Amino acid sequence: MATDLIADQLSGAMVVVTAHRRAAELGGALERRGAQVIHAPVLSIVPHVDDQELLARTREVIADRPDVVIVTTGVGFRGWTEAADAAGLLPELVEVLAAARIIARGPKARGAIQAAGLSADWVAESETSDEIRELLLGEGVARLSIALQHHGSGSDGLDEDLVAAGARVTPLVVYRWGPSPDPAAVTRSIDLVAEAAVDAVVFTSAPGVVAFLEAARESGRLAEVLDAMRDPDGVLAAVVGPVTAAPLRAERVEPMVPDRYRMGAVVRELITQLADREGIQVTTPSGLLVVQRRGARLDGRALALTPSGLVVLRLLAAASGSVVNRQQIVDSLPGQGGSLHAAEVAIARLRETLGDLRLIETVVKRGYRLTVLPDEPAATRGGVHPAPGLLPSVAQ
Repeated sequence: MATDLIADQLSGAMVVVTAHRRAAELGGALERRGAQVIHAPVLSIVPHVDDQELLARTREVIADRPDVVIVTTGVGFRGWTEAADAAGLLPELVEVLAAARIIARGPKARGAIQAAGLSADWVAESETSDEIRELLLGEGVARLSIALQHHGSGSDGLDEDLVAAGARVTPLVVYRWGPSPDPAAVTRSIDLVAEAAVDAVVFTSAPGVVAFLEAARESGRLAEVLDAMRDPDGVLAAVVGPVTAAPLRAERVEPMVPDRYRMGAVVRELITQLADREGIQVTTPSGLLVVQRRGARLDGRALALTPSGLVVLRLLAAASGSVVNRQQIVDSLPGQGGSLHAAEVAIARLRETLGDLRLIETVVKRGYRLTVLPDEPAATRGGVHPAPGLLPSVAQ
């Protein structure tokens, strides 16, 4: 039963995942909860082990013996030590790091430092470079030597601020962003977001956001993409933390940011927000009926609904046991004329799909109503949306 409940949490939702690193993990977590995931990696990651520039900078750090070492990401620090190990430089690097003051940008960075047998002297609990900047500039960095390990996009302005304050900075970009491994998928995802044909788009890095928006600009759909993400009933933009949110906020898009900057927290918050925005739940004699924007489940079973069937089922579920007349049904059908016969046909097909004739009752001379168990709350809904066009998750 618990597995069925988990599988229902994002039933009918369509989510674009723009990540490359850990995309399978994130996509799998969403799919296990019933979402249809569209993978559109906007950037690729260039391997670090054979990165000659990184090795050259590592030798500089060993020779310079910095006063301060700033570690911005756990995966970046692990990649740095792996590259140093492959080049035979790890023992010297660890010795140098142990003698320096190590500053970590968040718990993940601290965990990677500890895994290398070292200790962080200070941790930015907000997981932002701004907190590190405030600390060091407040203390003063004149004449200090600082090694700064970056995420894939390189400097985010911290280097320049430290240099301006008198420090000597050696930047190390451990993993680098390359072009998308699947440009066609990115183009398709941009079209889907622009047309509000998906429920959410997830970003896991600030460079990923920038690359997605730039691709939208190049395709001529940036304005539509931004409008879709700004619309409270449009496409939900979800990010892992405030650093990733910054490029969206610069475009007046307020994304969903979880309380904890982790992928698991992103998934949990998506479940909450998408359910609040789009879900209708009613208890029927055949079990719990969950109707969402692009699909529905009855007692954990996905329903193979046509677009018309989904519209009518949503209308009946939203009425929560009250009568829906034939004209209301006809008016809701996509591409239909004014014939009341169309309502009768739609109801007949919907009954066949549901597989239980008890679920939709005919009220003579009035219309139809969904059978809702009287001892249950009428309905839990986050919004009723007009029917979308032909969608991939709806059977034709």
